[in-house]
Amino acid sequence: MVLSENWTLRPTPLLNDLVDLAVEVERLGVDGVMISDHVALGPSSNSKGLPLNLRDYAMPGNQDPSTPWPSPYVLLAAIASRTTRLRLVLGAVISPLRHPLITAKDLGTLDLLSNGRLVVLPTVSWHEEEYRALGVSFRNRGAILDEQLAIWRDVWTNSPSSFRGVHYSFEDVYIEPKAFRPGGPPLWFGGSTLHGAVIRRLVAYGAGFNPLGRPTAAEMVELEQALGEAGRSLSDLELVGGIRGEFVNSTSTADLDAAIAGAAQQVRDGYSTLCFKPSMFADELDQVGVVCSRLLAGIANLS
Repeated sequence: MVLSENWTLRPTPLLNDLVDLAVEVERLGVDGVMISDHVALGPSSNSKGLPLNLRDYAMPGNQDPSTPWPSPYVLLAAIASRTTRLRLVLGAVISPLRHPLITAKDLGTLDLLSNGRLVVLPTVSWHEEEYRALGVSFRNRGAILDEQLAIWRDVWTNSPSSFRGVHYSFEDVYIEPKAFRPGGPPLWFGGSTLHGAVIRRLVAYGAGFNPLGRPTAAEMVELEQALGEAGRSLSDLELVGGIRGEFVNSTSTADLDAAIAGAAQQVRDGYSTLCFKPSMFADELDQVGVVCSRLLAGIANLS
């Protein structure tokens, strides 16, 4: 369940309400909760205009600058303290905005607090003003992420750790404690297209593939070939799809049954995990549990 984009619910959920929702959906049988990330939005964040229906997903260029984006680290830590089974998906974290050693320490600590329930989707994101505000090169964000991924793998495995790169260099550092799982939490990758950099990261580091939209058959063939050349297969990746509602106007919620039926092809294509945002299908905070129960029953019938 996507937790971080439900501000159309009434009453508008406070942060403690989101923690309570996580506790409730764990009891109902939802597999995990997902929190996305922005540090700072600038005026151009809605350069493409707001979505026709504000219940829709936040997409690049259609986000109100005043949209609340709470710290995913802090919010997931609060959820970890009150749950025991729920996966905690940090998806997506805009990794180049933060120093990789700090991020490695924060992610490792969160993975320990949750006894290994953390999943991380690192991304470079799309909002240049956010990079500018934090003094990070937008043009080099992909190269920065690549170095960060190499650093994470090393510091979550070795002590001391050293690295010499274009963007980061350090000698003989100890990042302790390590994450709960050897080598760190599983990493998912995705994006609006399955381009070469995403494929390369999936092959080298990926435990899951969470595309924004549906990749083409040709793109999936390219991914499968790249995995095969590295001695891996598509079955190594958790395929993460989504249940997305269709809005007939700007004021109504989406039809949940139609959205569930629309996910059938994803299930047939091997997507074993499906994300959903409850505010697409309900306007009231106290109806989220009902949405989850109906959705779980409907997906079970697709399997």
